[in-house]
Amino acid sequence: REVRPIGELIRFVVSPQGEVIPDLKRKLPGRGLWVSASRRTVAEAVRRNQFSKGFKREIRAAVTLPADTEALLVRSATEALAMAAKARQVVSGFSKVEGALAQGQAQALIHASDGAADGIRKLDAIVRQKRGNIGESQDFPQDFPIVNVLTSAELDLALGRSNVIHAALLAGPASKTFLSRCQILVRYRMADDDKTADAARNSD
Repeated sequence: REVRPIGELIRFVVSPQGEVIPDLKRKLPGRGLWVSASRRTVAEAVRRNQFSKGFKREIRAAVTLPADTEALLVRSATEALAMAAKARQVVSGFSKVEGALAQGQAQALIHASDGAADGIRKLDAIVRQKRGNIGESQDFPQDFPIVNVLTSAELDLALGRSNVIHAALLAGPASKTFLSRCQILVRYRMADDDKTADAARNSD
């Protein structure tokens, strides 16, 4: 029952059918139960029947809820990237990405999680070089994001192209939305060692 920032939590609600569903946009009506954004924590909440305890009534939490939640997080990130592309805040293809990095236009670098190591290594080297020259340029802070949470197929779907391996985000609000959604997806996948054993947090 520790207090955590809202960005580290996922809100769950009960559907009219009595099923537990994630409310990623935090807008669905009804009482919500906040759970640490960790796949293992969600799985533990299902196993220990924490949702029934938190909502104070018998409800169904599917054993697939951890995987279903991750799939929704992936879809949310993919949709955000598609919106960024429509807003002309994304370039893709090795040469265009390389150019955006070289000219200091990129706000983040995106690699397909299943992309070839050679291309990834070359573009990452440009970022490292720019970071090393931070005194000469403010375009590459030390925390310059490198995102690799989506597969090539998912990048294809978001950008409406085939075989997308590399992309770069340009400045704009849609790009910030994509990065924030990627951040919670990464946390969900990687935060399993976080101290979040108490799965159900304060409900609203």
